[in-house]
Amino acid sequence: RLERERLAAAETDRLLRGGHVHVGGAHLRPLLGEQDRRLAAHAATPDPVIKAQLESKGTPFTVDDDGDYQITVRLEDDRTQLVWVRSVVEETDHMKIREIWSPGYESETPAFPAAVANDLMERSNLLKLGSWVKQDKVAMLVTKIPADASADELDEAIDLTAMSADAAELELTGKDDL
Repeated sequence: RLERERLAAAETDRLLRGGHVHVGGAHLRPLLGEQDRRLAAHAATPDPVIKAQLESKGTPFTVDDDGDYQITVRLEDDRTQLVWVRSVVEETDHMKIREIWSPGYESETPAFPAAVANDLMERSNLLKLGSWVKQDKVAMLVTKIPADASADELDEAIDLTAMSADAAELELTGKDDL
Protein backbone atom coordinates (compact mmCIF):
# COMPACT_ATOMS: atom_id res chain seq x y z
CA ARG A 1 0.00 0.00 0.00
CA LEU A 2 1.41 3.36 -0.99
CA GLU A 3 1.66 6.25 1.43
CA ARG A 4 -0.88 9.04 0.93
CA GLU A 5 -0.68 12.70 1.89
CA ARG A 6 -3.22 15.51 2.06
CA LEU A 7 -3.00 18.07 -0.73
CA ALA A 8 -2.11 21.57 0.31
CA ALA A 9 -4.05 24.39 -1.33
CA ALA A 10 -0.88 25.66 -2.98
CA GLU A 11 -0.26 22.24 -4.51
CA THR A 12 -3.78 22.20 -5.94
CA ASP A 13 -3.22 25.61 -7.51
CA ARG A 14 -0.04 24.47 -9.26
CA LEU A 15 -1.74 21.39 -10.72
CA LEU A 16 -1.61 21.48 -14.48
CA ARG A 17 0.07 24.89 -14.52
CA GLY A 18 -2.72 26.56 -12.58
CA GLY A 19 -5.61 24.93 -14.43
CA HIS A 20 -8.17 22.65 -12.88
CA VAL A 21 -8.96 19.10 -13.84
CA HIS A 22 -12.69 18.43 -13.86
CA VAL A 23 -13.20 14.70 -14.04
CA GLY A 24 -16.98 15.02 -14.24
CA GLY A 25 -17.18 15.72 -17.98
CA ALA A 26 -15.82 14.37 -21.23
CA HIS A 27 -16.81 10.74 -20.75
CA LEU A 28 -17.39 8.53 -23.75
CA ARG A 29 -20.13 5.90 -23.58
CA PRO A 30 -18.56 2.89 -21.86
CA LEU A 31 -20.38 0.34 -23.98
CA LEU A 32 -20.69 0.11 -27.76
CA GLY A 33 -24.10 0.72 -29.25
CA GLU A 34 -25.18 3.26 -26.65
CA GLN A 35 -25.97 6.68 -28.03
CA ASP A 36 -26.65 10.19 -26.78
CA ARG A 37 -24.20 10.03 -23.90
CA ARG A 38 -24.77 13.15 -21.82
CA LEU A 39 -22.00 14.53 -19.66
CA ALA A 40 -21.83 12.77 -16.34
CA ALA A 41 -23.59 14.60 -13.55
CA HIS A 42 -21.53 16.24 -10.88
CA ALA A 43 -22.12 14.80 -7.47
CA ALA A 44 -24.16 17.13 -5.32
CA THR A 45 -22.50 15.75 -2.21
CA PRO A 46 -19.50 13.50 -1.67
CA ASP A 47 -20.32 9.81 -1.43
CA PRO A 48 -20.17 8.91 2.30
CA VAL A 49 -19.32 5.28 1.49
CA ILE A 50 -16.08 6.37 -0.22
CA LYS A 51 -15.27 8.66 2.72
CA ALA A 52 -15.66 5.77 5.15
CA GLN A 53 -13.56 3.44 2.98
CA LEU A 54 -10.74 5.96 2.60
CA GLU A 55 -10.78 6.72 6.32
CA SER A 56 -10.74 2.99 7.16
CA LYS A 57 -7.52 2.65 5.14
CA GLY A 58 -5.97 5.80 6.65
CA THR A 59 -6.00 7.59 3.30
CA PRO A 60 -5.91 11.40 3.60
CA PHE A 61 -8.06 13.20 1.04
CA THR A 62 -9.73 16.45 0.17
CA VAL A 63 -13.07 16.86 -1.57
CA ASP A 64 -13.12 18.96 -4.74
CA ASP A 65 -15.89 21.21 -6.06
CA ASP A 66 -17.50 18.27 -7.89
CA GLY A 67 -17.77 16.22 -4.68
CA ASP A 68 -15.00 13.86 -5.78
CA TYR A 69 -12.26 12.63 -3.44
CA GLN A 70 -8.83 14.02 -4.33
CA ILE A 71 -5.83 12.06 -3.09
CA THR A 72 -2.10 12.57 -3.46
CA VAL A 73 -0.33 9.21 -3.62
CA ARG A 74 3.33 9.23 -2.57
CA LEU A 75 5.41 6.93 -4.78
CA GLU A 76 9.04 5.81 -4.86
CA ASP A 77 11.85 8.29 -5.57
CA ASP A 78 9.93 11.12 -3.87
CA ARG A 79 7.35 11.23 -6.67
CA THR A 80 3.67 11.97 -6.10
CA GLN A 81 0.60 11.37 -8.21
CA LEU A 82 -2.85 12.95 -8.04
CA VAL A 83 -5.85 10.63 -8.07
CA TRP A 84 -9.57 11.32 -7.92
CA VAL A 85 -12.20 8.84 -6.76
CA ARG A 86 -15.48 9.92 -8.31
CA SER A 87 -18.54 10.23 -6.09
CA VAL A 88 -20.88 9.86 -9.06
CA VAL A 89 -21.64 6.24 -9.90
CA GLU A 90 -22.09 5.38 -13.59
CA GLU A 91 -24.77 2.81 -14.39
CA THR A 92 -25.66 0.42 -17.19
CA ASP A 93 -28.72 -1.81 -17.17
CA HIS A 94 -27.06 -4.33 -14.85
CA MET A 95 -23.94 -2.71 -13.39
CA LYS A 96 -22.92 0.21 -11.20
CA ILE A 97 -19.41 1.48 -11.80
CA ARG A 98 -17.08 3.73 -9.79
CA GLU A 99 -14.36 5.63 -11.64
CA ILE A 100 -10.88 6.48 -10.43
CA TRP A 101 -9.00 9.13 -12.43
CA SER A 102 -5.35 10.16 -12.59
CA PRO A 103 -3.60 12.46 -15.11
CA GLY A 104 -0.49 11.21 -16.84
CA TYR A 105 0.21 13.66 -19.65
CA GLU A 106 -0.60 17.25 -20.54
CA SER A 107 -0.25 18.50 -24.09
CA GLU A 108 0.57 22.06 -25.06
CA THR A 109 -2.10 21.88 -27.78
CA PRO A 110 -5.56 20.30 -27.96
CA ALA A 111 -4.19 17.54 -30.21
CA PHE A 112 -1.78 15.04 -28.70
CA PRO A 113 1.33 14.26 -30.74
CA ALA A 114 0.77 11.01 -32.67
CA ALA A 115 3.62 9.24 -30.87
CA VAL A 116 2.10 10.09 -27.48
CA ALA A 117 -1.40 9.03 -28.51
CA ASN A 118 -0.06 5.73 -29.85
CA ASP A 119 2.00 5.20 -26.69
CA LEU A 120 -1.08 5.72 -24.50
CA MET A 121 -3.12 3.29 -26.62
CA GLU A 122 -0.39 0.67 -26.25
CA ARG A 123 -0.29 1.26 -22.50
CA SER A 124 -4.09 0.79 -22.32
CA ASN A 125 -3.68 -2.59 -23.97
CA LEU A 126 -1.21 -3.71 -21.28
CA LEU A 127 -3.15 -2.51 -18.23
CA LYS A 128 -5.00 -5.01 -16.06
CA LEU A 129 -7.34 -2.24 -14.91
CA GLY A 130 -8.09 1.07 -16.57
CA SER A 131 -7.50 2.77 -19.88
CA TRP A 132 -6.32 6.14 -21.12
CA VAL A 133 -8.79 8.82 -22.20
CA LYS A 134 -8.28 12.31 -23.60
CA GLN A 135 -9.86 15.18 -21.69
CA ASP A 136 -9.09 18.48 -23.38
CA LYS A 137 -5.27 18.69 -23.24
CA VAL A 138 -4.86 16.04 -20.54
CA ALA A 139 -4.48 12.27 -20.83
CA MET A 140 -6.31 10.71 -17.88
CA LEU A 141 -6.03 7.12 -16.75
CA VAL A 142 -9.54 5.98 -15.84
CA THR A 143 -9.96 2.83 -13.80
CA LYS A 144 -13.48 1.45 -13.49
CA ILE A 145 -14.37 -0.81 -10.59
CA PRO A 146 -17.67 -2.07 -9.21
CA ALA A 147 -19.38 0.69 -7.22
CA ASP A 148 -19.74 -1.72 -4.31
CA ALA A 149 -16.03 -2.60 -4.24
CA SER A 150 -14.60 -3.18 -0.77
CA ALA A 151 -12.21 -0.74 0.91
CA ASP A 152 -9.32 -3.09 0.04
CA GLU A 153 -10.36 -3.27 -3.62
CA LEU A 154 -10.72 0.52 -3.82
CA ASP A 155 -7.35 0.98 -2.13
CA GLU A 156 -5.65 -1.37 -4.59
CA ALA A 157 -7.32 0.33 -7.57
CA ILE A 158 -6.13 3.75 -6.32
CA ASP A 159 -2.56 2.47 -6.03
CA LEU A 160 -2.57 0.76 -9.43
CA THR A 161 -4.04 3.86 -11.08
CA ALA A 162 -1.47 6.14 -9.45
CA MET A 163 1.49 3.91 -10.34
CA SER A 164 0.43 3.51 -13.98
CA ALA A 165 -0.34 7.21 -14.48
CA ASP A 166 2.93 8.24 -12.85
CA ALA A 167 4.92 5.79 -14.97
CA ALA A 168 3.40 7.29 -18.13
CA GLU A 169 4.11 10.83 -16.91
CA LEU A 170 7.74 9.98 -16.10
CA GLU A 171 8.37 8.20 -19.41
CA LEU A 172 6.53 10.73 -21.60
CA THR A 173 7.63 13.96 -19.92
CA GLY A 174 10.40 13.20 -17.43
CA LYS A 175 8.51 15.39 -14.94
CA ASP A 176 6.47 15.02 -11.74
CA ASP A 177 3.85 17.73 -12.21
CA LEU A 178 0.62 15.73 -12.12
